[in-house]
Amino acid sequence: MQNQPRLPVVIVGGLHSDARKEVVDRLLRTVPGSVALHHDLASAAEGTLRRLVRDSSGQLSYGDAPLVNDCACCALREDLVPELERLAAGGLTRLAIVELWDSVEPKAMAEVVVAHGGDALDLTNVMTAVDPALVLPYLANGDDLAEVGLAAAATDQRTVGDTWARQLEYAPVLALVDSDDADDEDRALLTQLHPTARRVPAGSGELAQLAFDGFDVEAAAAAQHPACALLPQEADEAGVATLVWHRRRPFHPERLYQALEDLCCAAARSRGRFWLADRPDTLLAWDAAGGALCVENAGPWLASLPDAAWDMVPPMRRAAAALDWHPEHGDCCQHLVFTSPGLDRDGLAQLLESCLLTDDEHAAGPEAWKHLAAVFDSLLDPVS
Repeated sequence: MQNQPRLPVVIVGGLHSDARKEVVDRLLRTVPGSVALHHDLASAAEGTLRRLVRDSSGQLSYGDAPLVNDCACCALREDLVPELERLAAGGLTRLAIVELWDSVEPKAMAEVVVAHGGDALDLTNVMTAVDPALVLPYLANGDDLAEVGLAAAATDQRTVGDTWARQLEYAPVLALVDSDDADDEDRALLTQLHPTARRVPAGSGELAQLAFDGFDVEAAAAAQHPACALLPQEADEAGVATLVWHRRRPFHPERLYQALEDLCCAAARSRGRFWLADRPDTLLAWDAAGGALCVENAGPWLASLPDAAWDMVPPMRRAAAALDWHPEHGDCCQHLVFTSPGLDRDGLAQLLESCLLTDDEHAAGPEAWKHLAAVFDSLLDPVS
């Protein structure tokens, strides 16, 4: 058993369930000895998950797994790895395809496979299945997952739009299904949302090759972290535009707060990092989709840390800070990216500029900034 090669595992996810099933079926047909595992969370309210294992000929096994701590995703974690290890021990499976349920995010499952797979499992790639015609409708959908029957737990407060955005942007491979309804605008939007992804037709022979391509879970996590995220560049094609807004001066907290609704509705997708004058040491994450905005504390700016603490910072974070370094403010900056069809770039840029400190406010310095109205406390420090 010690000399047995690790079982390759590819994760296929995405809210586009028909596209996801088509991609999985294609892999089963083109990779001999492949097996697909799928946990259906639709029965989670009844206290169980339904596990289906199949190959290209059909169903191999079917069973239920109990909920763990009333959390469907926790139960999935507890059941998935043992099933994969069982396939690995059998020695007959060439590729294990983990087909995620609709709202399960690939990042969490990728990290579970890597953390608990030991010497038995090798995560070889992560794919998100995409129907190009549905990218914008899903991205613009502000419904709670619970409202559409896709919540993964009773406490799940995610929306369709933000869940889809993370599924799309995490995977290095986007497997595209044929869609007669897709047009140039749909394809341009997809390209601008995730410009570094490999976009591969589901019917292409390349799909099977990419299933074994390799995957670095730490690099993937770093690419999504607001401090060093690989954000899109400026673009304008087929009616879809991306605005990259990068400034050194901090935001006036009250003016930015008053502009939040207009800013988060200005684009189908926006994300990045920013800083507030009254919280000069705090790196804040901006994440918006479907008209809903999430603002989170992402830890300190490196400029606020003592030199000795830098040794504990991941290399990608240090490299990103070095690229952004400013003699006065260090790595503190505004770096926000907005992508949307029909984007009003000039109007959006003017609104953002109006939220910055004025020359006089900036000249007053950090001690004066701390006395500005702390209006973001309700978002960043909610009372429990």
